[in-house]
Amino acid sequence: MPESPPVSNLLAIAVQALGGTERTGQVAMAAAVDHAIDTKEHLAVQAGTGTGKSLAYLVPSLRHAVRTGRTVVVSTATIALQRQLVDRDLPRLADALRAPLERAPQFAILKGRNNYLCLNKINSAIPDEPAEAELFDAFAISRLGREVQRLNEWASDTETGDRDELAPGVSDRAWRQVSVSSRECLGKSRCPFGQDCFAERARAEAAQADVVVTNHALLAIDAISDIQILPEHDVVIIDEAHELVDRVTGVATAELAPAAISAAAKRCAKLIDEREIDRLDSAAEAWHTALEELPAARWDVLPDGIAPVLALIRDTAWNARTALAPKAGTSASGDPEESIARTLALAAIDEVHDSAVRALTAFDEPDPAARRDVIWLAADDIRGVVRRTVRMAPLSVGGLLRSRLFGTATVVLTSATLQIGGSFDGLATTWGLPAQSGARIDPATANGAEAPADADTIRWNSLDVGSPFDHAKSGILYVAKHLPAPGRDGLAPSCLNEIERLITAAGGRTLGLFSSMRAARAAADALRDRLPTPVLCQGDDATGALVRAFADDPETSLFGTLSLWQGVDVPGPSLSLVILDRIPFPRPDDPLLAARQRAVEARGGNGFMTVAANHAALLLAQGTGRLLRSVDDRGVVAILDSRLANARYGGYLRASLPPYWTTTDPEVVVEALRRLTAATV
Repeated sequence: MPESPPVSNLLAIAVQALGGTERTGQVAMAAAVDHAIDTKEHLAVQAGTGTGKSLAYLVPSLRHAVRTGRTVVVSTATIALQRQLVDRDLPRLADALRAPLERAPQFAILKGRNNYLCLNKINSAIPDEPAEAELFDAFAISRLGREVQRLNEWASDTETGDRDELAPGVSDRAWRQVSVSSRECLGKSRCPFGQDCFAERARAEAAQADVVVTNHALLAIDAISDIQILPEHDVVIIDEAHELVDRVTGVATAELAPAAISAAAKRCAKLIDEREIDRLDSAAEAWHTALEELPAARWDVLPDGIAPVLALIRDTAWNARTALAPKAGTSASGDPEESIARTLALAAIDEVHDSAVRALTAFDEPDPAARRDVIWLAADDIRGVVRRTVRMAPLSVGGLLRSRLFGTATVVLTSATLQIGGSFDGLATTWGLPAQSGARIDPATANGAEAPADADTIRWNSLDVGSPFDHAKSGILYVAKHLPAPGRDGLAPSCLNEIERLITAAGGRTLGLFSSMRAARAAADALRDRLPTPVLCQGDDATGALVRAFADDPETSLFGTLSLWQGVDVPGPSLSLVILDRIPFPRPDDPLLAARQRAVEARGGNGFMTVAANHAALLLAQGTGRLLRSVDDRGVVAILDSRLANARYGGYLRASLPPYWTTTDPEVVVEALRRLTAATV
């Protein structure tokens, strides 16, 4: 194995080549990642904004990959970070490290199959069925046709077939006309376009790369399924690791809606006996009727009359699948349109069948707190039409991650916010790692496999490398202790008065983070008439356009909800004040989090602190982190929820926040904002 320069030397070369300056936290993180890779010991690293963490994990990763010939997988939660890594960080790093590593490191990006154009589908005459809402909407159908036509033209020009390279983009509905899921894919050997397939080319390129950049969802699919999607690898770097559990849970969640059964029946048209299609349609109608009679809520037991309908769906789907199966092996030399139609039909039928079986078998365990799945009926309002869907999500994904991720590779997890209540344990136990405090992990899994016993050896370390920001000198944390605790009746007049006073003192420059869209709109509507500066609200335009408008005009304020808590990066004088209306506890009727809380309590734990408080602490840390995005930023974080100062759990939540200078005195804060505004005018 060839020797490579130490990571410290490579990092120094990289920083100099990229025009940066050495940062203590970055050096410490790079050394820790290198040590983890060398010792095969998992590592969690909290690295504050401005640390330069991507460089700190990429340099040791590239060194390891070039030195050993083994691939390193880097997984992110967001497209924005993927683009940063592939379009900016890795090309510059590869060039900077070419000489010391004696060759240019190779890198690639790999996404789910449905992110790439399917040449077989785009050259066939098998469109998706129009959505129900579009059947009577001529404009929607016209728009869909225009978008699909543009996609057909783009297919002749693109070299990658990657949806993210299409500008401007198209609707999800249009993209589904030209893409397939992994379940719908014919397979390279059977597809007439297999040799030119964009997804297969991306996989082939990834197989030759030193570093492969992917997303948490694909990482989860690779772990859950028995089909190898990612190339062989021995190290996984998980950036934005605070979102890992939610993304894996999303992948492991299934749903069963009447529309899905009807769509599967349409897929089978002309492929199987009409009587089988009629039975599927009847099952869809029976499911629709059964769900209409029930309230949207979690199911602790199967409601009366539901089990027979689920059994009907299961059996009719299986019969349809059996009818489809004899011709499932049609070769690529046969009719390509029939081949893809049959594959699409099988994928749709399998999804319906598997979801029905999963819903039925979920209740085999009589104790709800011991079940692996949580089942609930959701009622979603889509353009004024209420659609009822039964969803099935794993109670925990810790066992899955422990056995299928941590058990197969060395894993480094990093984010600006990994410590909850001052400890890594809160997130570690949800990942399936043993708590450093010795608390027992939940053995429930998403795939039904038992997690390794807690006595098994699994080693991990944690490190907080801090932040280049001096939070205590750059920011004030203001907790409005004098305000009444938030209620269920929306924003109190005293809360609106407080927001008005703070924004006036700040001269605009405010990001308002609200716990619900209703609260954000109510605050925007009320304050537009009371403030001399503009107020934008999420939903007025595309979120990206609103953030740009906010950043371009220092006097503008922007109000919004969850996506703004984690997705806004506005350094400079346009953002001097971050307002949070309340502690972001999960809704009491959230079926999955409520079930997880109950499961903790059933084992003798504190469900509120383990689930609800940890959920709130993570979001609080993300929200308050919007304030300081560069070393020159200054400002105030105002939390208008007096419980943060008065409730017993307040100290635990405050321990999750950056170490701002803290006050409960509104006069001190108003004067500080006025001075800051005067200095920036």
